[in-house]
Amino acid sequence: MDSKRLIIFIVLSLGILLLWQEKFAPKPQPAATVQTQTASDSTAAAQPAGANGAEVGSLARGQRIRVDTDVIHAEIDTTGGDLRDLELLKHDSTADAKKPFNLLTDGNGRVYVAQTGLLADSNPALPTHKTVFTSTQNSYSLTGDTLEVRLTAPVANGVKVDKVYVFKRGSYDIGVRYEIVNGGTNPLAPTAYYRLLRDGKSPDGESRFAQTFTGPAVYTEANKFQKVKFADLDKEKAEYTKDARGGWVGMLQHYFMTAWLMKPLDGQDICQIAKSCRFDMAAKDGLYSASALVDLKPIAPGQKFDLTVPLYAGPEEYSTISKVANGLEYSKDYGIFYIVASPLFWLLTKLYALVSNWGWAIILLTLIVKAVFYPLTAASYRSMGKMKALSPRLERLKEQHGDDRVKFQQAVMEMYKQEKVNPLGGCLPMVIQIPVFIGLYWALLSSVELRQAPWVLWIHDLARPDPFYVLPAIMAVTMFAQTFLNPPPTDPVQAKMMKIMPLAFSAMFFFFPAGLVLYYVLNSILSIAQQWYINRQIEQAKKVAQQS
Repeated sequence: MDSKRLIIFIVLSLGILLLWQEKFAPKPQPAATVQTQTASDSTAAAQPAGANGAEVGSLARGQRIRVDTDVIHAEIDTTGGDLRDLELLKHDSTADAKKPFNLLTDGNGRVYVAQTGLLADSNPALPTHKTVFTSTQNSYSLTGDTLEVRLTAPVANGVKVDKVYVFKRGSYDIGVRYEIVNGGTNPLAPTAYYRLLRDGKSPDGESRFAQTFTGPAVYTEANKFQKVKFADLDKEKAEYTKDARGGWVGMLQHYFMTAWLMKPLDGQDICQIAKSCRFDMAAKDGLYSASALVDLKPIAPGQKFDLTVPLYAGPEEYSTISKVANGLEYSKDYGIFYIVASPLFWLLTKLYALVSNWGWAIILLTLIVKAVFYPLTAASYRSMGKMKALSPRLERLKEQHGDDRVKFQQAVMEMYKQEKVNPLGGCLPMVIQIPVFIGLYWALLSSVELRQAPWVLWIHDLARPDPFYVLPAIMAVTMFAQTFLNPPPTDPVQAKMMKIMPLAFSAMFFFFPAGLVLYYVLNSILSIAQQWYINRQIEQAKKVAQQS
């Protein structure tokens, strides 16, 4: 296999991967229409529906409480005290760079919200995601290091419940605290549920050529990271760990995530102070829920109990999420290439720390990877160089044997044996590098750190396609140029195809993030330089041998 075929193989493999995602991967389900209920309907207590602990119903709309910090703008609905809208002020919208990124929302036909509630058979009037809360004000702004937003539920048979949101400066980690005062006459042992509810649509502005996993996921210390497809929830065939000890449950999408944390690194282990806790997921009416349910120990009459469960809602920045909870870094979706992509991204972050620019960090990473694999690629190019040197003899053998392909192949193999050339020598060293190439693809594709990160001149966002298509055009030229450095196929039709296919497949690079294309362009240029140098050495050695 010559290098042209290998190049096509690599690009074709990537193309097939993207084609599979586009045509054959499970399609997101349409969002359910958000319906409006009256305030009286909203106060109806939620009844458990299966293992999910709360029914997946329509979203009632009440008054909105607006919260502003230095990094987020949030809106809390008095119905349920839900977190219904969350804008990330330091991240622009994928569809409109002039607007902040909208992570949570219940508008414009979309549903993605965070809900909580309390359930108890002994007291069905406890506040749920349908209860109407009250607040002393409808607008809050962070002025210090922390900000508390308190919502009060109607007293339920003597039980007083406040739901308190705690926002922190510079943080996407939002505390959600229940303050429960049992003013009744009997012990109270409620179940607190923490739910993320969303539709199955792809995130707004998501490129069809640069997608990662969208859907729920769980992490536990026992069984580590598990993703769950929307389609599996629809079919009630989802498999995941339900024991929530030491873990988190979340909703993932490209670059961003939300997660309820059962064991935050800077807080208490929720499952240790509870009677039990578990995860559950459900699908109904086009909406998907991922929940954590915490069975509380009995609260004696006259006693008060506080429970805080953090919600992380923000970007999948490694430097941030690795400090929030164990295993949260797995949310950066590297797929089956995690074992390769993870250390490559770690190296990329170290290089960024040196140069303070993600574009230059990608260039340094490319140089390092190229240097590490230099012996392998050199061996491959030497083999291909020898093959190219034998091209005139191959043509003569073809003319000599005509259409007798059996004799032609026998003669070719005999020539290879005499010249000590291994026809697979140009392929095998390159095949070994394919996992690294694909690992780098996923590492760069999944890195929110590249989002809004400038490089030079016209490249202002390495996570978006090159606005002037300069890098993709260079990529197409280098792929085409590389075909002239390799031994041409003996079949004329195949030779033409080998020149056309790189150009055809290079078209996909016009839709790739600029950071990805930057890596492939530099790698291609370095490959051309290395291959040209080795071919020149082989030609000089041949001339010396002929002269002697």
